[in-house]
Amino acid sequence: MAFEARRQVMSAEELRLTLAAMASEIHEAGPNRSLILLGIERRGAPLAERLAELLRTDGHDVAVGRLDINLYRDDLTKVASQPIVRKTELPGSVEGRDVIVVDDVLYTGRTIRAAMEALNDYGRVKSLKLAVLVDRGNRELPIEANFIGRTVDTAEDEIIEVRLEEVDGTDDVRIMERGQTPVSGQE
Repeated sequence: MAFEARRQVMSAEELRLTLAAMASEIHEAGPNRSLILLGIERRGAPLAERLAELLRTDGHDVAVGRLDINLYRDDLTKVASQPIVRKTELPGSVEGRDVIVVDDVLYTGRTIRAAMEALNDYGRVKSLKLAVLVDRGNRELPIEANFIGRTVDTAEDEIIEVRLEEVDGTDDVRIMERGQTPVSGQE
């Protein structure tokens, strides 16, 4: 289905600059000798890779992994009759490590709740923080991000669509009308 975005929130260059600013903020947050960035599948994973690359240029030794949260979702039956389960890939044990979960859009908080449950199955982390490219507010659960690329106010009938080169062939962030099918999910 072809459709038009209501407006572009970030161009490819703005997305690149936003990630650089987020990496700088993570770097300034303190020593991260045992830092792991875990990207939530799908679009959080490439964002975690990009942030790790930026942090490594600042001298951090950063491990990167992927976290599939589909089986931990409380809305699993609403997402699809047969959800696609992807692979969780951890860069070693999370036990006693500083972990930053990375996602594209923070909305209701349910995806992050599921990520915390999934991560708990792999061990007890030393600290857990959240980095999101876009925070659109309107939480249903009391979850807040530690590192936010951009805060975007949206109406109830709008959806934030994050497109990434690694997944979608292009980089940008747009606001779409609800009812249209965006490429990225958001909870």
